Amino acid sequence: MINANKAKKELAEKFGFDTERISVPRERRVSLEVPYDQFRQVLAHVVNGMEFRHLCTITGLDEGESLAFIYHVAHADGTVLSLKTRVPKTAPVLQTITDIFPDGTSYERELVDLLGARVEGLPAGHRYPLPDNWPAGQYPLRKDWKAEMLDGVYPKNEVKSNG
Repeated sequence: MINANKAKKELAEKFGFDTERISVPRERRVSLEVPYDQFRQVLAHVVNGMEFRHLCTITGLDEGESLAFIYHVAHADGTVLSLKTRVPKTAPVLQTITDIFPDGTSYERELVDLLGARVEGLPAGHRYPLPDNWPAGQYPLRKDWKAEMLDGVYPKNEVKSNG
């Protein structure tokens, strides 16, 4: 069993993070913001050294100038660790984590489709969750995206009367 405060201490000591950067909002929940250049190293330690071996999901956020990605990983005892990292919105490039979590493919495809991230090393495959004919360059979870940007490709459904 891993204690959330023990995890906080280990991450702070191993990577030199200020303990203010690591929060324990409640029992069995740990959150850490990681600079992107350290992300893979921290993720590898969390998985291999701390035994957080289940990828729950990846959350993507448009924060204006940057895109943030929160990787939620779980320990067998139910403790969830959320690792947040950011990349510039103008160059939203991530390295795939499918070498660590093969089941992360669909989550990474969501980041590509919905936020316009480029995930280097992501295996080829179908789009997800948007349809294959969705217009290129249209990312519906970006704050600056408007449905009008589809330029009539997906017309609004009209209600037809039976009379």
